[in-house]
Amino acid sequence: MNNRILEEIRASSLFANTTEAGFATLTRGAYVQTFPPMMDLATEGDLPDFLYILASGNVELFARWNGRETTMGFLHQNDTFILAATIRDRPFLMSARTLTKSRLIMIPSADVREAFESDPEFAKAIVEELAGCYRKSVKQAKSNKLRTSTERLANYLLRQSQKAGGASSFELPQEKKRLAAYLGMTPENLSRSMSSLREQGVEVKGQKIRLNDVAALTEFAKPDPLIDSQTT
Repeated sequence: MNNRILEEIRASSLFANTTEAGFATLTRGAYVQTFPPMMDLATEGDLPDFLYILASGNVELFARWNGRETTMGFLHQNDTFILAATIRDRPFLMSARTLTKSRLIMIPSADVREAFESDPEFAKAIVEELAGCYRKSVKQAKSNKLRTSTERLANYLLRQSQKAGGASSFELPQEKKRLAAYLGMTPENLSRSMSSLREQGVEVKGQKIRLNDVAALTEFAKPDPLIDSQTT
């Protein structure tokens, strides 16, 4: 691998403190590949051949059961997946596919497990990453169980505004049908929830969202750091 790609890998918090020997193990069989939109990367039930690092693009995690499909999450630049399956050498619990043209760094799972066993710094980073994923899952479960669909949407819009630097206008980063699945509702329920939030100043034009009264939306959503904070 060339130095630029090695620097990309090293820049990830998962690999930042890995020893030189551990890093050499991790990157000896790694390579980079670019995938077109809507390309399947991993299929639930399969064993992991690689740990993926998303260098650019967008990836959807999803699951199927009994003829149904739902979105489990979205991944963006510098995210890694699917780590737990890689470490435990167990089948994927979710599938993954690209939503846009995406560039991925692929590290053989066997090399990840070898570095985990031999490099304490890398093992510590793995534990921290998995702990963060666990806490994110708990927050999502709390939101799904404690909030109405409209409350979930309201808090999602506030988080997107924060990610956009507090902008009152932004575009949804994914199709509405996928957003609906991620928030645990049907596309029809999402549309009704969008309409009901007009009273809180939410304006929708296609993928573009405008928050005309952030204070009113916040009062309705009642964001909670133990659910909505990205750092708690």
